[in-house]
Amino acid sequence: MQTRRTFIRNVALTATSLPLFNIARAGTTPSNTINHASFGANGMAFADLKTLSNHPNLTLRAVAEVDDNNLVRLKEAFPDVRVYKDWRVLLEKEGKHLDSVNVSTPDHMHAPIGVTAMQMGLNVYGQKPLAQTLYETRRMAEIAKETGVVTQMGTQLTSSTYERLAARMIQDGVIGKVKEVHMFSHKTWGDSKPRPERTAPVPAGFDWDLWLGVAEERPYIDDYYHPGSWRARLDFGTGTLGDMGCHIYSPMFQALGIRAPISVKSIGNVPNEHNWAIDESFEYIFPGNELTADDTVKVTWTDGSLRPPQELIEMFGDKMPNQGSIFIGTEGILLQPHVELPVPYPREKFADYRYPKLEARNHYKDFANAILGGKKKPLADFADYGGPLTETVLLGALASRFPNETLNWDAKNLRFTNSEKPNQYISKTYRKGWEVEGL
Repeated sequence: MQTRRTFIRNVALTATSLPLFNIARAGTTPSNTINHASFGANGMAFADLKTLSNHPNLTLRAVAEVDDNNLVRLKEAFPDVRVYKDWRVLLEKEGKHLDSVNVSTPDHMHAPIGVTAMQMGLNVYGQKPLAQTLYETRRMAEIAKETGVVTQMGTQLTSSTYERLAARMIQDGVIGKVKEVHMFSHKTWGDSKPRPERTAPVPAGFDWDLWLGVAEERPYIDDYYHPGSWRARLDFGTGTLGDMGCHIYSPMFQALGIRAPISVKSIGNVPNEHNWAIDESFEYIFPGNELTADDTVKVTWTDGSLRPPQELIEMFGDKMPNQGSIFIGTEGILLQPHVELPVPYPREKFADYRYPKLEARNHYKDFANAILGGKKKPLADFADYGGPLTETVLLGALASRFPNETLNWDAKNLRFTNSEKPNQYISKTYRKGWEVEGL
C-alpha cells in the first residue's frame, strides 16, 4: 500500500513526464475556449483567477490550494470548480484538458510550478517576482522561449496608461537624457527579529508539507509563515525589493529598454539568519544608451523608512508619494508615483505640457487574447521582459547579504565576476523528492 508521501512523489514523476505528449499544444489554442487552472485560491491568487475569468472566453476549470480555509470565496464565486491540494495532482488529472494557468503562490513555488506547466505546453500567467532565485528566473525565461507558450508576469501596471505614459515621455525626450533614477517603497516586507523558538500544531485543513513544497522541512510556527508573513522569510519570499521591485523598476525597463546591470551594491541593512532586512538600499549601475546622458546610468533603490534625496522630497512637497520612481534628466525631472500619472518637474517649466494619447491595454486580457491568437504580444512576457526584470531585483536582494561590496555582474553567464561568495546564492537545492525537471 502506498503511503501518502510515496503517492505524491509518484505523481511528481508522472507530472514531469507530461511534456512528452502535451508540448504540441503550446501557444495559441485552436478553439475559442481557454480552459484555465489556478495555483492558489486566496489573496493575489483569487484576484488573478477572478480577473482572468472575466474574459468571456476563459473558463476556470480547476484550482490547487493547500489550505481549505482559503476556499470559502472561491466556492462562492465558482461553485463548480474542481479543487486539488497538490498542484502536481491537478496537472496529472487536468493537464491535458487545460490551455493556461496562473501561478499565484508564495515566491518559492513560482518556478517549480511554472516550469512544469510550461513544459506541458500550458500558457502561464505568473505572479511577480517570476521566481525566487536568479537561476530559476533564467530557466523560466529560457523555457518560455523554448516552448513558445504565451506568458505574462503579474506586473499589471506595465500595461497601464500611467506606466506607458512615463515611458513615452522619457522616449520623447520631455526631460532630456536620463542621468540617474531613484526608486523607493515605504513597505517593510522584512523582519529584524530572530525566528521564534515556539512551534504550534498545524491548523486543520492546512497541508504544511505541501505548502513547504521544495523548501526544507521544519516545524510549523503560527502567524510566522502562513498566510501572509512568508514574504519576509529568506526561504520563501524575496523581501520588499522582490515584492515591490518588479512593479517599481518596470517603468525604467519600459522607458529605457535597458536590461542587465553591470554591478550592484547594497548600502542598507542586512538580512539575519532567517529574514530579509527592513530599510534596504541598493545602487545599481546599468549600461547607458541613446536615451541616457552618459555611458552608464545609476539607479538607486530605498525602502522602509529610507527615502530618496531630501532635495527631491522638498521639490515634490505634498505630492511626494510613498512609492514610485524619479527620473533625473538633463532638461527636467519626471516623478512616476506608483499607480498614478507621471508628472514632469519643475512644474512652472511644464505648465503647458499635454499628455499624449495612448491606446488602452489590459494586462489580463492581453494574456488571454494572445492565447486566442491575438496580434498583441503581452508586455511583460517571461523571456524578454519579466525574466530580465526579476533578475534585476533579485540581484539586489542577493547583494544585501554582502553589504558595501560592489558586485560586478556577468548576466550572460549568470555569475558575479569579482567575488565567488555571492555565487552560492544564485541557485538553491530542492528538498529530496521534490526535484523538478528543467530546474
